[in-house]
Amino acid sequence: MDRMVVEMAVRLLEVLQGRATRVAVLLLAVFAGLGLALGGLAPAVQAQDGTVRAQHGDWQVVCKPPPPGAKNESCALVQSVTAEDRNNVGLTVYFQKFSNGTKVLRVFAPLGVLLPPGLGLKIDDKDVGNAPFLRCQNFACYAQVVVEDKLIEQLKAGKTAVFIIFQTEEAGIGIPISLAGFDKALAALK
Repeated sequence: MDRMVVEMAVRLLEVLQGRATRVAVLLLAVFAGLGLALGGLAPAVQAQDGTVRAQHGDWQVVCKPPPPGAKNESCALVQSVTAEDRNNVGLTVYFQKFSNGTKVLRVFAPLGVLLPPGLGLKIDDKDVGNAPFLRCQNFACYAQVVVEDKLIEQLKAGKTAVFIIFQTEEAGIGIPISLAGFDKALAALK
């Protein structure tokens, strides 16, 4: 197997164990979030050309060249964090607008997360709801929702979003994500 592919796989696993740099977490979000095949490692190596176009508060606008047949590059808002009390538990939050107007929020959580409760969300201590985990790959599990305007307004006006994952039925882990700059990053998103 190509050495670069193996090295990338190791980095992706380190990301979800809390030992990698923010750049590696960002690359994970770009790889998985911009529509590349999640099941194999070779497509991930191709995603290294994702570029941070802007930083707005705690959010980065990350863009990737257009896929074959498309005119425009694919851009997303990305933020990666670890739990305050567990540096080996982290999330990558990814927000993208598609050309048809659909807006998607995708959250990547570490392997070992309890799947049935799904992913909970609170914004400024107000319960927003939860989403099921859709799929687990060999490096992460992810939940995804189509975002309605009401949630976008809550994200733009809020200060902190707390995503809640479960490792056991009794042990929920709340992982705060700063919403500072979300509104400006969203305005910059193509």
